[in-house]
Amino acid sequence: MRQKSVNSKKGMVLVGHGAVAKDCPRELITQLKGLEARRGETGTPPTAQELALEARIRHWPRTPETDPYRVGLEALAEALRPLLPGVLLAVAYLEFCAPTLEEMVDDLIVAGATDIVVVPSMLTPGGVHSEVDIPAILERLRSQHAKVTLDYAWPFDVRLLSRLLAEHLRPFLADDTAISR
Repeated sequence: MRQKSVNSKKGMVLVGHGAVAKDCPRELITQLKGLEARRGETGTPPTAQELALEARIRHWPRTPETDPYRVGLEALAEALRPLLPGVLLAVAYLEFCAPTLEEMVDDLIVAGATDIVVVPSMLTPGGVHSEVDIPAILERLRSQHAKVTLDYAWPFDVRLLSRLLAEHLRPFLADDTAISR
């Protein structure tokens, strides 16, 4: 992490997994996953066919009915926005949905952000996206944007998460159930 300047403009990307739109033909997903699997075996870069298919799936038209995951992540971002005054906030997706993390970091830089924090919506350790994919993307982006600070707000403090969950559970538990703070 490099030294942040006092006059820096802050940005944040809330990044989620992403979901396939419910009305996107399943054969497109099957075809994409097959191409990815073959490429994984050979270690070759994605083909033009794979990139076009991925773009088609990511940009499939979305509605609240066809992509409730996207609606939920965007609702979280909107609830977070007033808690982070002065921060440029963006939402990105790792798979199946647009925009990508790379696109949103680029957009924040164009908007003037010099210090960007990426935070995943995946909360617990052990996931490939949080522990492998996002760090790899950030390494590539850091080499492309040497004058921008790109921090990764990971892993989450499990004690903070447990307190959040305990507070959330409070109304669901019987009155005589004590939750220690």
